[in-house]
Amino acid sequence: MTATHETARAAMPPGPYGTLSPTLAERRSSAPLAPMTMPSGADILTAVNYDDVQGILACPGSSRDLTDPALQRPIDGLTIEDVPGVLLNMDPPDHSRQRRILRSAFTVQAAERWRQSCHALAHELLDPASAVIDLVAEYALPLASRMICQVLGIPAADYQRFHTWSTAFLSTSSESVQGRMEAYASFMEYVTRLVDSHRANPGDDLLDELIRAHDEGDQLTETELVNIAFMIITAGHETTAMMVSRGVFRLLLHPQQYQSLVEDPALIPSAVEEILRYDGPGSPGLVRHATTTVELPSGAVVPPGTVVLPHLAAANHDPQAFRCPERFDIRRYEKGTDTRGHLAFGYGPHYCLGHAFARMELQEALRALTSRAPALRCAIPLQDAPWTTQGITHKPVRLPVRLA
Repeated sequence: MTATHETARAAMPPGPYGTLSPTLAERRSSAPLAPMTMPSGADILTAVNYDDVQGILACPGSSRDLTDPALQRPIDGLTIEDVPGVLLNMDPPDHSRQRRILRSAFTVQAAERWRQSCHALAHELLDPASAVIDLVAEYALPLASRMICQVLGIPAADYQRFHTWSTAFLSTSSESVQGRMEAYASFMEYVTRLVDSHRANPGDDLLDELIRAHDEGDQLTETELVNIAFMIITAGHETTAMMVSRGVFRLLLHPQQYQSLVEDPALIPSAVEEILRYDGPGSPGLVRHATTTVELPSGAVVPPGTVVLPHLAAANHDPQAFRCPERFDIRRYEKGTDTRGHLAFGYGPHYCLGHAFARMELQEALRALTSRAPALRCAIPLQDAPWTTQGITHKPVRLPVRLA
């Protein structure tokens, strides 16, 4: 049996328990660069081998500018590719300029300054918990959302509002095109008011730092400022919450490995890296537009003008890159092991700026659970846990767990 999925027009429908599509192995050997049908109905070239994916991500001719209406898109209607003035959708030199401005706010040292707050919040969420909780709604989502509220200086009571908007905006269902547009408009109006509020009452939060980068040096345009805040809120809680949910689900499938974390918390950083490799961000990644001919290590060629998907999850399960990649092993990234780096955060110029924050939050989420719920187990049969794909994204919708 497999968990419930919406698989219509999915890009490689997932296998059992949120694993990769069972067709992946055949594609890797017979069609490492071949079209894949997306929720929009477009057949987009998709790279599935580690070296090819890494090559696309590192290539200067691999652009994130998909504003040309003639280009294929994975999703119909307004999508993440349409948000202007943000690092995610920029190419050099604008990308280099904006990344330079933002870099100091997202260092490992900056993330470490928030570790104690994350630790306290994770334990706070478990303090009043009943014997059975929904790990998604009562732990993963509020942990990630309230942390981004603290970092940006957003009223904690607002997190449910922006979660509702971002969930609608990130939906890949063709039936929700109008809903995405309405959610985006409401979200942007909220962020604009938030920026105005911080400008009128400045403080020392990340949003205040971004405002100063605009007001004092005019390094960020007003559009960039608002859209950066929008993207940080969206990515900062949705993706992290998804990884906590997927990671705990994976550990519940491997109770002996969860017990190893209970007995030896020093394994948690390695476990987080394996969760990132094995489960990734829950989606295959973002498409690129080849502005030049891109020659891949496999010998395949991406012609100029072509939209291509470097499939991060597929790359992270490439047997040419990882030994027994189908095996979930929390010790794979222990210190001293010779393991290639995963691509969950991408590679090259667009390597995820928030990787240090994401790692820290995942570590503290597991640290609190393993210390407070050493006998953690699913309160329902794991195969009955409902999942959604939304066409591309795979995540548990609800995950009832028994804490004691």
